[in-house]
Amino acid sequence: MITEINFDGIIGPSHNYAGLSRGNIASANNAGDVSQPRAAALQGIEKMRHNIALGLPQGFFMPLDRPDAPWLETLGTSLETAETHLRAQAWSASSMWAANAATVSPAPDSADGKCHLTVANLVTMPHRSHEWPGTLAQLRLAFADPAFVVHGPVPAPFGDEGAANHMRLCAGHGSPGVEIFVYGVGGGRFPARQHLDASKAIARKHRLDPARTLFIRQSDTAIQGGAFHNDVVAVANERVLFTHETAFEDREGAHAQIRAAFPEVEIVEVPASAVTLPEAIKSYLFNAQLVSLPDGAGMGLVVPTEAREMPSVWTWLEDHVAGNGPIRRLLPVDVRQSMANGGGPACLRLRVVAEPGTVDPRFMADPAKLDRIAEVVAAHWPEAIAPGDLVLPALVRDVQRARAALLDALNLSELL
Repeated sequence: MITEINFDGIIGPSHNYAGLSRGNIASANNAGDVSQPRAAALQGIEKMRHNIALGLPQGFFMPLDRPDAPWLETLGTSLETAETHLRAQAWSASSMWAANAATVSPAPDSADGKCHLTVANLVTMPHRSHEWPGTLAQLRLAFADPAFVVHGPVPAPFGDEGAANHMRLCAGHGSPGVEIFVYGVGGGRFPARQHLDASKAIARKHRLDPARTLFIRQSDTAIQGGAFHNDVVAVANERVLFTHETAFEDREGAHAQIRAAFPEVEIVEVPASAVTLPEAIKSYLFNAQLVSLPDGAGMGLVVPTEAREMPSVWTWLEDHVAGNGPIRRLLPVDVRQSMANGGGPACLRLRVVAEPGTVDPRFMADPAKLDRIAEVVAAHWPEAIAPGDLVLPALVRDVQRARAALLDALNLSELL
């Protein structure tokens, strides 16, 4: 049966706080802090375990090979001689945020009846621009079944940041849906990361019906306020769009377009008078996993614990649940290490609507496999990384050995 599978990025052993993501307030604020890669990865594993306990199918992706010495070689430098900012970009563990791995169009939406995935080029940010080859290798391995079509990246300079700027509305995950591509327009102090031409190219490659495909502009207010991706201010699941008042440049026009394309939509909008944009961004209220709970139990919202700690946010959520809104359960998870680097629960996962049996089983999670992953992390992931540690040859060896141990434990050594 076709269902939604969440694939979380396992947080890699090179997780560090270099503040590389321009426009990401949390990343900038915590630049230079000491990171805790082991705790970060274990928090991510617990989030996956939490979702499995809810009855949700769960998968994962491997950390990429870091530091990326071949990338530095293309710049005429090396780990030993690179300037500080280039060395940090080579060490980045940002592939952990799997929402930026690809854009996914399920089979019911595509003219050929296949699930299409396009790997994101991430060209706007140098530290992420060299992720796509490693991500593409995993996608082609995990989704090698003929039920899938895996595409290479949209060419530069058209920036594409994957599913973080893409939403889908549908009557049920296995039903035909309306796909919404949210793009930005540059011009402010922070860059717009998703280009309209990239979104249109993906829609064409995925063979989507133009009548059921929308292109909506993200608001400049949101981007310049620190909502570097649409999923920081809006998230959709089945017939529900959960959004902040400031998410779209033309709010009324966007809502009208969405209602015209999908009349069954229920738009749950949080007004700025109840939760300000800075509060929404700091708490990552909308960077949550809005999920359909099994057995007709309604929808749950997997939120970071930071949302519970902000009175205006938690008050709004509790009032919504107490009423007749579609979100019936609030499900806090601790992903503080990821949050401090600028990514909440939704950043850590890529949603793929497919038949689980068509996915390479090595990428599917169960409690025993998560136990195995946790054992490798506990044994091999660095406990802490300070910015100055990135020059240490011993750290290079430790991080690469840690990743190799994980790949070996999961029988994925072809990704070495």
